[in-house]
Amino acid sequence: MSNLQLITETLITGDGAKLKELVQNALDEGTPANDILQKALIAGMDIVGEKMESGDMFIPEVLMAAQAMSTSVEILKPLLADGESASAGKVVLGTVKGDLHDIGKNLVLMMMESAGFEVIDLGVDVEPEKFIEAIREHKPNIVGLSALLTTTMSMMQNTIESIEESGLRDSLKIIIGGAPVNQEFADKVKADGYAPDAGSASKIAKAMNA
Repeated sequence: MSNLQLITETLITGDGAKLKELVQNALDEGTPANDILQKALIAGMDIVGEKMESGDMFIPEVLMAAQAMSTSVEILKPLLADGESASAGKVVLGTVKGDLHDIGKNLVLMMMESAGFEVIDLGVDVEPEKFIEAIREHKPNIVGLSALLTTTMSMMQNTIESIEESGLRDSLKIIIGGAPVNQEFADKVKADGYAPDAGSASKIAKAMNA
């Protein structure tokens, strides 16, 4: 098994200490940092996302893998030449106003970052105006809206309508997700994508930004 394959398999198990050791060993043996990032770590998180979607991995295991990835990327960052680790795109993420749930959003954030996106996290209870300010400031490719309460689903619609009224809608894609949300609702509020879980959110984002 190659170094890169071993790194990928270790990432999937979530063994952060072993993963750091393997990443360092690969660097010491002359493997380019960008190859480790793209061909082993990001490729591994793609597999984690697929396993999450299919029910073969659960949230605690996915979190362990994402955290292991994060610590290993820190080793690589100083060695990645400018442009080598070019972002897959920029995402503004937040839980809509009236909703204080953040576990799902935080998992999406970790999966998005693991897929190479630069993520601006607005937190929870985010007013439409704050999303608009962030869009103007950061010029994202994608905006992700999360809601875990049926009572805050209407705020998703309000937020999307506010973004439309601000004239910024055409410059980006909007993905929505959360327990009460489904594809039918996404179609109704004119979202560009619906993500049933964090793994599919990063996959949809990559497809949108390909």
